[in-house]
Amino acid sequence: MYTLTLVAQKGGVGKTTLAINLAVAAEAAGWRAALVDLDPQASAAGWGDCRDRESPAVVAVPAARLQGALGAARGHGAQLAVIDTAPHSEASALDAVRAADLALVPLRGPLPAEAAEAVQSGGLAVAPCRIGARVAFQHALTRGLGVLEHEPQGKAAAEIASLFGWVRERLEG
Repeated sequence: MYTLTLVAQKGGVGKTTLAINLAVAAEAAGWRAALVDLDPQASAAGWGDCRDRESPAVVAVPAARLQGALGAARGHGAQLAVIDTAPHSEASALDAVRAADLALVPLRGPLPAEAAEAVQSGGLAVAPCRIGARVAFQHALTRGLGVLEHEPQGKAAAEIASLFGWVRERLEG
């Protein structure tokens, strides 16, 4: 089982939106996915509660139970576990990154190109795709869907599919 962690110390950068949509993209690609919500706000788990589909499996756990949740996901045949972390929680975020095969740090703000350049200068990879702040994300999330399910031919779905393709290459490569 591969493990993907979304982490950022700042809230509101899109971790939960990306975690949900990457788990849905994995399912659409034929992978069994589990979404592990470590954020005390439990937004991803709330999304899962209003979903009328069985997959991806969504579980909210405190950070201390992360390894148990990953073991359960593995035991239930998940091929990908996506971990949504809380902002401002260094210890649990570090544990989630240590458990990951790949960690994504969403870069938002007025200067994403400059931020990406700084990340690359540190020897880290930057995904070649950009995710726009599209209304389709909000519409999908409020209906318990990912954008690939809500508006499969839309720009948001294309962006998520592109990001998942890049993630998949990194994990399988």
